[in-house]
Amino acid sequence: MSERDVDAELVARVQRGDKRAFDLLVLKYQRKIMRLLSRMIRDPAEVEDVAQEAFIKAYRALPQFRGDSAFYTWLYRIAINTARNWQAASGRRPITLNAIETEDGETFSQIDNLTDNSTPESTLASRQVVETVNKAINSLPDDLRTAIVLREIEGMSYEDIAQSMGCPIGTVRSRIFRAREAIAAQLRPVLESDTERRW
Repeated sequence: MSERDVDAELVARVQRGDKRAFDLLVLKYQRKIMRLLSRMIRDPAEVEDVAQEAFIKAYRALPQFRGDSAFYTWLYRIAINTARNWQAASGRRPITLNAIETEDGETFSQIDNLTDNSTPESTLASRQVVETVNKAINSLPDDLRTAIVLREIEGMSYEDIAQSMGCPIGTVRSRIFRAREAIAAQLRPVLESDTERRW
């Protein structure tokens, strides 16, 4: 049974009135939703509030969920929209990302150029790359930032991102391409200086 099938069965149980089935969905996706929201909202307490509000909205909307998309895609879209509504209502600057952990940053192929992580110099270089990637992502417009986070960090497919963001798949591909280009442009000088540097 696939993850989507498991989710569909849990959703069907919730729709039949089984509240414990929704608890299982929350347990399954709470960490991912919190991680997604922590890249959009800086204050951890506010991340928890927005996540809770997103799950409440999802619970209330589940009777209308038809399963046209995967449950997690639908839930991600609710979470993203809830975060945007929270930002608009509180007058805050739209979506900002917290620092990406090294393992998240390693999804970017440019980091493969740093092969030796055993020396202090290479550790410093890796940290500089991660900081540059974080800075580049933080400087992206909201639509590009959301698309690249969902693709590179959350590992979502283009189809799921399109459904989550409510736009055509071609738009998603364009946004991800533009985001990668912007990140690569900021990363290139760091990688070139590392290869030229003599320690």
